[in-house]
Amino acid sequence: MSTFLERQKYLIDYTLSALRRRKARNLGLLLVYTLLVFLFSSVLLLSQGLRREAAALLQDAPDVIVQRLIAGRHDLLPAAWLEPLRRIRGVGAVHGRLWGYYYDPVVKANYTVMVAPERGLATHDILIGATLARIRQLGIGDYFSLPAATGQALPLKVVGILDSASELLSADLLLLSEAGYRSLFNPPPNTFTDAVLTVRNPREARTVAEKIALALPGSRPILRAEMLRTYDAVFNWREGMVFVTLSAVLLAFVILAWDQAAGLSAEEQREIGILKAIGWETGDILRMKLWEGALLSLTAFLTGYVLAYWQVFYGGARLFAPVLKGWAVLYPDFRLTPAVDVQQVLALLAVTVLPYIVATLIPIWRAATTDPDAVMRG
Repeated sequence: MSTFLERQKYLIDYTLSALRRRKARNLGLLLVYTLLVFLFSSVLLLSQGLRREAAALLQDAPDVIVQRLIAGRHDLLPAAWLEPLRRIRGVGAVHGRLWGYYYDPVVKANYTVMVAPERGLATHDILIGATLARIRQLGIGDYFSLPAATGQALPLKVVGILDSASELLSADLLLLSEAGYRSLFNPPPNTFTDAVLTVRNPREARTVAEKIALALPGSRPILRAEMLRTYDAVFNWREGMVFVTLSAVLLAFVILAWDQAAGLSAEEQREIGILKAIGWETGDILRMKLWEGALLSLTAFLTGYVLAYWQVFYGGARLFAPVLKGWAVLYPDFRLTPAVDVQQVLALLAVTVLPYIVATLIPIWRAATTDPDAVMRG
């Protein structure tokens, strides 16, 4: 065992000296390799981080949301629907919700406006998201005036700023009292935007949704699990779009790596011939080149992955955040929870490291199995 380890130590020493002799070529390849790993790792880490944040936030979402559809479009839900929903077996609490969107021409962005009855807000009180507070330079005690549906300005007093820890959801959120909401939008009386339900046994949520669809034709029950799948599908689509864009970089790297690995220079061919002539076995040469490819690729992988990790979790993820978060004016400002997915790391290794090592060994094996004189003559 000690002989084997000693032999590997000498092979690594020789490999490092060989890399230093061709440092200009290897440094260029290392930089391109690191950039490729950095770009792909940034996308994967950011999308996985956003998935985790969305899943964590949606754990507090209602078990079932019930909407009313007319001609396939979402319409206001009559208050008379709430009592039939309460009578469905398995349903716990039922509440009507009032929410909507408000376009502000000042910042050219849509706000999400929602009633928060549990907050005990007065008619002209409002809670706003931290991002909106920064953009409009508003603080507690300031007044925020919005033109109502009647054409009159509705003065609203900022009585609180939503916790920045929830900024992924509350960046553009306005919370009003029910009276304030109805003054702003003037919806028909005894109507709600939708209804939210709690299910006594979460495993029966799908059965309860089927009962709702039968009891109230024209309703559309939405399960929390379906919302999670929708978020996942959106992130998958955006992630795939970025990967398609980066495919040109990947193709360029594949061409460069193959050219570097397959196109043995005359110096490398003479080196292999000399090693064979002085007694090196084919296996030794292959192991030496395997160490060379592994050292180069693993250095690039670790450097690129660490840079991507810092960029995503500590640098604001500014490189791909606008694409994966979505195109908007009011971007939430929040920090993703640092995490490492072992399966993701192994997949990146398989995609970036293994192909290069294989591409390196094939031409070396051909040269190592050729007669030393022929190799040195080129």
